[in-house]
Amino acid sequence: MDGFEGKTERARYEYPIAEPPVGGAALEIAPGVRWVRMPLPFSLKWINLWLLEDGDGWTLVDTGMQTSETKSHWRTMFGADLASGGLGGKPIKRVIVTHMHPDHIGLAGWITRKFQCELWITRLEYISCRMLVADTGREAPEAGVKFYRAAGWEQEDLDRYVDRFGGFGKAVSQLPDAFHRMSDGDEISIGGRTWHVVTGCGHSPDHACLWQKDLNLFISGDQILPRISSNVSVFPTEPEADPLSDWLRSCKKLRDLLPEDVLVLPSHNEPFRGAHKRLDALVDGHELGMKRLLSRLDEPKRAIDLFIALFARAIEKDSLGMATGETLAHLNCLRGRGLVTSVQDGGATLYRRAS
Repeated sequence: MDGFEGKTERARYEYPIAEPPVGGAALEIAPGVRWVRMPLPFSLKWINLWLLEDGDGWTLVDTGMQTSETKSHWRTMFGADLASGGLGGKPIKRVIVTHMHPDHIGLAGWITRKFQCELWITRLEYISCRMLVADTGREAPEAGVKFYRAAGWEQEDLDRYVDRFGGFGKAVSQLPDAFHRMSDGDEISIGGRTWHVVTGCGHSPDHACLWQKDLNLFISGDQILPRISSNVSVFPTEPEADPLSDWLRSCKKLRDLLPEDVLVLPSHNEPFRGAHKRLDALVDGHELGMKRLLSRLDEPKRAIDLFIALFARAIEKDSLGMATGETLAHLNCLRGRGLVTSVQDGGATLYRRAS
């Protein structure tokens, strides 16, 4: 889903907001902009959501995962006054979702039905989410088993994949059957201010960010995180994909577009300044990871044999899928640059430095 915590960035940035809000309460951080944190049931403990004043209601950016705890927090906020961190009796008029991962879109259907409002999202994110939700209840496809076997997974890991297949949909409430499409370059009027849609890809198919120039704010979703690197992965549905090249291009696009002193409102960790420095660090980190992989590829290796080179630590079983996907993303990028070749050896794919 989101940030793979094995890849951290320790450079110092400016964090101008002293204390985050308590879970399930809104904290005003700029005129008409409120920060909400909701809990997550994995190692990444929180997701940041954003309430934007919108006349007689609110525009909500991202929703949190479909869990009973997050729903309970929202119910409390729906009925609470502004001083208590609630919505002050005003409805949510629109739900904007940055991308299709369950911690971002999980309660979009539930909230849009409650308030009879629209879901705003890019087309590819909506379609991709509908596709993944449709896997719930299906048997794991043979293509998926073949994909992970080629990466070097043991039979017990393949069995776990089969047992857990289709879990994505359990974290997402039923999506609305219609949506309002957002596209790169769109302008959205929210509370009398213009927010510019800026898209990127690599972490997800067509991730939307929101930039408000007058306030100098950038709601970055998972495109810029200050202390973790968003997972960039290859998946069984498109084994030859090169999402890392997409991600690197997106980082360059954002660096060219945003001012250095913009206040970045990320989906994880705290709001910060230092966008250029962080984007440079993200690009440099991936380039360094590819150099490390190349240094281990004088002899043929499977994807799982390269975890130590890329992550510099052992990978726990619960992170095996993310680690495999990210390793393959780096290998596919290297292969696209003509620096790595691959061959099939039985059921395994072996990678080697190109001669």
